[in-house]
Amino acid sequence: MKLEKVIAITGKPGLFQIISQSKSAVIVESLSDKKRFPVNSLHNISTLNDIAIYTYETEVPLKAVFLSIFEKEEGKESIDPKSSKNDLLSYFSEVLPDYDEERVYASNIKKLLSWYNALVKADFDFTAIKAELEEEASEE
Repeated sequence: MKLEKVIAITGKPGLFQIISQSKSAVIVESLSDKKRFPVNSLHNISTLNDIAIYTYETEVPLKAVFLSIFEKEEGKESIDPKSSKNDLLSYFSEVLPDYDEERVYASNIKKLLSWYNALVKADFDFTAIKAELEEEASEE
């Protein structure tokens, strides 16, 4: 499973993997319960690979943040996304110290941590992200 194939759907909890595409819909599978269903153009879909987090200097790709959490937690789940606002902000400042505190809200961090935990439960290969980021850095 690649991060380019993992999506979030507005209004539906959890993460989904794109299985196939047709003219009018995308067939997705839930990472948690493996149920498949079609998603059409009426749904708002976000590919996790296309999401970035604001910092004071630039935007950091979500995959880099996931890798940072993965390395901090040594491959295990992060703190509970339902933790207090102060706990979430403190934890995230350890993961991404220069994040823009005015544009990144506790609700964003909560969602990001729940996504990360869902990927860990689905046995996502975070080492592939590391290789991908190193390849991108060598191209620059």
